[in-house]
Amino acid sequence: MEWTQLISNKRLGQEHKHAKRHDDRSEFKRDYDRLIYSAPFRRLQNKTQVFPLPGSVFVHNRLTHSLEVSSLGQSLGNDVCHQLKKRHPELIGTLFEEIGTIVSAACLAHDMGNPPFGHSGEKAIQTFFTENNGKELQSELSSAFWQDITHFEGNANAFRLLTHRFIGRRPGGFDMTYTMLASIVKYPYESEFAGQHGKFGFFSSEKETYQKIANELGIICKSTQNQPLRFVRHPLVYLVEAADDICYEIMDIEDSHKLKILSFEETHDLLLNFFDCKTQKHILQRIKEEGVTDENEQVVYLRACVIGVLEKACVDTFIDHEEELLSGTFSGSLIENIAEPQRKAYQHCQEISYQRIYHSKPVLDVELSGYKIMETLMYIFVGAAISPDKFYSQQLLRRVSSQYDINSPEKEKRIMAVLDYISGMTDIYALDLYQKVNGISLPIV
Repeated sequence: MEWTQLISNKRLGQEHKHAKRHDDRSEFKRDYDRLIYSAPFRRLQNKTQVFPLPGSVFVHNRLTHSLEVSSLGQSLGNDVCHQLKKRHPELIGTLFEEIGTIVSAACLAHDMGNPPFGHSGEKAIQTFFTENNGKELQSELSSAFWQDITHFEGNANAFRLLTHRFIGRRPGGFDMTYTMLASIVKYPYESEFAGQHGKFGFFSSEKETYQKIANELGIICKSTQNQPLRFVRHPLVYLVEAADDICYEIMDIEDSHKLKILSFEETHDLLLNFFDCKTQKHILQRIKEEGVTDENEQVVYLRACVIGVLEKACVDTFIDHEEELLSGTFSGSLIENIAEPQRKAYQHCQEISYQRIYHSKPVLDVELSGYKIMETLMYIFVGAAISPDKFYSQQLLRRVSSQYDINSPEKEKRIMAVLDYISGMTDIYALDLYQKVNGISLPIV
């Protein structure tokens, strides 16, 4: 793959238009602005990241997480650009110089397709069709659509959200640039390749759109004729993924300390492990000299140091493996290929997170509640979409936003409209609707 082809400011849905511009923003900055002012992005403020939405202690939600990932993505893209221009001076003065903005915008969008209650919400959608009432629908649906809904995935849903022409919307969805859209597709293949990990990049309804983008950018296709689509990643996906990996893991450690899931001593040691002995002493001396005595502030300082060293490590790994990234032969993520001691320290954080954080009581409680809420909404609304002529079905379907094709004569499109509707909800909206349809609460006029 070639950088000059991979970085394109062509817009989906506006390929043959020459819009008149009234300011000096680049097309990729326009992507960023459209995302940050959009309603789906704003709704991330009320979607669970890992921990229950904040009470007296403020922890991350999907919105704050996405903003932090975007900030880090900007740094990763800018630093990679700076180094690669030395290696490839022919890239100076080209669109390649804007990869920091591209990655930053893609980071804003990376979680926009996630349903309420995080991974628990995803699982509730999937298992409705594999373990619950939805199983009986398999014989009535196409194989490709069945694979899509039984592996329902936030990443694929983000691509749909940004590119699908919902009712009343423009032909290209959000009208994003080709390169920004390619940069969010972490798993660039159809759901048939999802396998045990359950990940894929685009629903069958959007596969032609992704193929169009991939062909334009010269992204390598690994499929032979008549096979399901499978591509290699756009190289910038690795930077988006690295920003997400770093923020997800390290910020969860900080939040766990605030919530007293991890002690100060445990958190302190986990974060110091990213540095050699000499650097550890230097960091501790700086904390002492600057008079940082509050434990929370010490953790914040250590966290900032860790993010800085991981950002540099991921940039170095990207530069070292540029040829493999462009040929589609790079294996794993950037964070999995960084040097010691950072790689070992990161893996240790992952182990602690799995044992102590992601299976902690607060997290399990929100997952259990979220699963039940989502399971119930799926049962009620999919049932209504399957039998739209029933009185109660008609009442329920009036709740669905007019932008979704809930009145389509095609059963698959009606089911997909339900998934669009439910996955776009915030946690609080889903809870409120769950209570109303179950007669637990009544609206107060």
